[in-house]
Amino acid sequence: MKKIRFEQILQEGEGTFIEFKSSFSSSLAKEIVAFANTAGGRIFIGVDDNNNAVGASLTNDMRSRIQDIGNSCTPRVPLQIESITYQAKEIIVVTIPESRDKPVQCGEGFFLREGANSQKMRRDEIFYYAQKTGKIRYETQLRTDFKYPRDFDETKFNNTIKRIGITQTGEKEDILHNLGMGQLNGRFVINNAGILFFGKNKELYLRQAYITCVLYKGKDKVKILDRKDFRDDPVTDYENAIKFLQQHLRLEYEIKNAGPRLEIPEIPYEALREGVLNAIIHREYLEEGARVMVEIFDDRVEISNPGELLFGKEDLGRKSVARNPVIFDMFFRLDLIEKVGSGINRIKNAIAQKGLKIEFQIDKFFTVIFHRPSDSLGSAFVHIKAQEAQVEAQEAQAEIRNQLTESEIMILEMCMNEPATSKEILLKLGIKRSGSFKNSLTKLLMMGLLSQTIPGKPSSPKQKYEITELARDIIKMDKRNPWMHDRT
Repeated sequence: MKKIRFEQILQEGEGTFIEFKSSFSSSLAKEIVAFANTAGGRIFIGVDDNNNAVGASLTNDMRSRIQDIGNSCTPRVPLQIESITYQAKEIIVVTIPESRDKPVQCGEGFFLREGANSQKMRRDEIFYYAQKTGKIRYETQLRTDFKYPRDFDETKFNNTIKRIGITQTGEKEDILHNLGMGQLNGRFVINNAGILFFGKNKELYLRQAYITCVLYKGKDKVKILDRKDFRDDPVTDYENAIKFLQQHLRLEYEIKNAGPRLEIPEIPYEALREGVLNAIIHREYLEEGARVMVEIFDDRVEISNPGELLFGKEDLGRKSVARNPVIFDMFFRLDLIEKVGSGINRIKNAIAQKGLKIEFQIDKFFTVIFHRPSDSLGSAFVHIKAQEAQVEAQEAQAEIRNQLTESEIMILEMCMNEPATSKEILLKLGIKRSGSFKNSLTKLLMMGLLSQTIPGKPSSPKQKYEITELARDIIKMDKRNPWMHDRT
């Protein structure tokens, strides 16, 4: 590996495909299993949590110990082990391929890679996941038929990495490889994810990768008033779908104390954005005859995508498995989403605060149904009673609160007045860094209760955590109802 490529990796930090370890430890097993069960990746031993090279020696004994971990996994995980020299320090590089025989297990259990973390799953969950993703994942399939670099959109690529905050110091193929957009082995071969984001004439290669938005007259699919098919990259398609919704949904205008006019959408835009993002990120791209649909009826809005849930229906809103981790990682780096699993809770909370009704239909497709206010055809906007809206919101918040431990509530309270680093939180808690603390941080991020001040660089030494509005509401509710403390 060239020096300039390694420096690019240090700048980008940990993510779906990269893990840093300051030294060898037995915890390497869960990282290896997580990469094998997701999309493959690389572990750099000799790099600390602050992205600094501290060095590690690849002796014959060390090579043997690392190889033994891969051999002890079930099924065995073949590892490529090598070392590089950077700033006079040796760095061990362990490359893990995506397993063709999932699920893979180590002594600690089953793990999946979600962003920069390796999350443990129960055996039944991982087998359910394996059952639903038995094929090779569509996004990482290599496309030797793609005319690279002729059909590669350089302008879109440059604009995207600038938006992410990556400075191009080497070849663009190195960046694409690190982002999971292709394979670099002598020559660069792009994959389906790379074509999705940066391919010209995308419809020639990915005919099903588009969004259809439709406005109907009435409550059924008989008369179409407007229809748009969006066939650009996933981010542009998302933005166009939101514009379509904003164009055709009603607004309420409110003026208070002679102030400026406030525009209040009949369905919260936050909920609609999460619905469209969820559909794009979690759709099953292997289904060539289906696409993401955004449909507006007189009484409802439906957002649907092909693809079954990868876990039980009862866990909707509590956990999530990224069907397309490369696509998810790109939206995360672009600061359009926070963490896997938090979107459903944000949808529920936004709709409950508005006093509206929402449904989730789960079969071969995943469909979110937003019910419009009953007089959306009339000239006036329905004013939902504040008391009814408050009850709905409190019920949604209470459901989330029941999933939290007291220590997790304390973490939220410590970030309430101002953002805090993990070290500051540990100091206030009076405990040492532990796996359970890291798991609690990850859980709160996934539930949409904590957010990172530098979301594009989760391992940044300047990273701080702050609470979201949903967390603020839950803390207030917790203080008003101290009897809830006995639930955890």
